[in-house]
Amino acid sequence: MEPVPTDHLTLLGRTVQHPVAHVETFAAPPGCTLVRFTTDEVASMCPVTNQPDLSRVVIEYEPAGRCVESKSLKLYLWGFRDRAVFAEALACEIADEIMTSAGPSRVTVTLTQRPRGGITVETVAERRS
Repeated sequence: MEPVPTDHLTLLGRTVQHPVAHVETFAAPPGCTLVRFTTDEVASMCPVTNQPDLSRVVIEYEPAGRCVESKSLKLYLWGFRDRAVFAEALACEIADEIMTSAGPSRVTVTLTQRPRGGITVETVAERRS
């Protein structure tokens, strides 16, 4: 198998101390049909109270030529830390970013916001090409 070209990746292997606006991608290897990222560490703020919200995010997509580079995804998600955004809008924004940057056949983002006031919010955003 030939090595995957990585000369266009600007974050991997480098020290980065700030969030990024977009994820980076690389050529999907032949036979890769499903990719799933899971994190319990996505922070944002409530747009009404400015209290911190912590969420679990599962991103699942079917590559159609490109895969999302995981370090850039981590740095992209870091950018929500100081953003005031509802859980529903956050899931949609992440799904849109994956669709725009990687162009998969399908992407599903499931966001589960940790309970505050005894209520857990779970929202799903799906996109198809």
